[in-house]
Amino acid sequence: MASGSQKVIYAALVGNALIAVTKFVAASITGSSAMFSEGIHSLVDTGNQGLLLYGIRRSKRPADKKHPFGYASEIYFWAFVVAILIFAIGAGVSLYEGIQKVLHPHIIDDPTINYLVLALAMVFEGWAWLVAYRAFESTRGKRSIFQAVIESKDPTIFTVLFEDTAAMLGLVVAFFGILGAKYLGIPELDGAASIVIGLILAGTAMALARETMGLLIGEAAAPEIVKHIKQIVEDNPAIDKLNEIRTLHRGPNDVLLAISVDYRNDIPAGEVENTNYAMELEIKKQYPVVKRLFLEVQSAKHHAAELRRARRLRKKEN
Repeated sequence: MASGSQKVIYAALVGNALIAVTKFVAASITGSSAMFSEGIHSLVDTGNQGLLLYGIRRSKRPADKKHPFGYASEIYFWAFVVAILIFAIGAGVSLYEGIQKVLHPHIIDDPTINYLVLALAMVFEGWAWLVAYRAFESTRGKRSIFQAVIESKDPTIFTVLFEDTAAMLGLVVAFFGILGAKYLGIPELDGAASIVIGLILAGTAMALARETMGLLIGEAAAPEIVKHIKQIVEDNPAIDKLNEIRTLHRGPNDVLLAISVDYRNDIPAGEVENTNYAMELEIKKQYPVVKRLFLEVQSAKHHAAELRRARRLRKKEN
């Protein structure tokens, strides 16, 4: 795992821990529902960063007999757990608290401390968001933000970025909710702000769950990597045809690569072994993320026959 990812998480953890304490103090003094929801939001985010750090540490464990390909994909599991917690705790508590305060509104006598806490929270959250965004930008390249998130294989960066973006939106909603409740004389607006915060968290959780689900199922390496590896294989004079190439991200920096090739019939077995080894060295040199590489030697005819057989089996199963 890149050290930049951990830097992003530590920055978010420190910021959210400080913010959570100040929000809960303000909520206990003023009785603001929006402020209490924001405190829950920051507390959940703090716990989430702790889970991501735990996931990073566990994903670094070496391979063993039970898990021969290692534990790199475990970070995807913990990122998915984070999405569940945001939805279940963050959104759930905020919605419940907001509905209760709409049904039983509480007048905020002096919201000054709330404004102060929200201002401090914006500073802390803004700093954490900037750290996460810079890390995200360093990996985005020329892709759009949406495309970069969809294609990202490191859930830690976009998870923190999503969380911090939701936090900034929540702070704005809380500010206007408390402001409206006080100066418009509509105390229900404080509860309504809490409901909106809950909806923001629910949307964030669903977006994170969708992205991490794809990583858990298994996503291929970036198209440009696959294209270049394909070119390396096809340019080898000993190869008659590239039958198939498959990649699987088992972690942000751990790719499993499987290649099926048809060698020229006049190539002796010894040269096949040497060619396989040379291609493996070249691919791993250019793409260090490829941790495991399997080369299958199979005639194009037999490979096509196997694909047809597999398709027939799938049709029968369906």
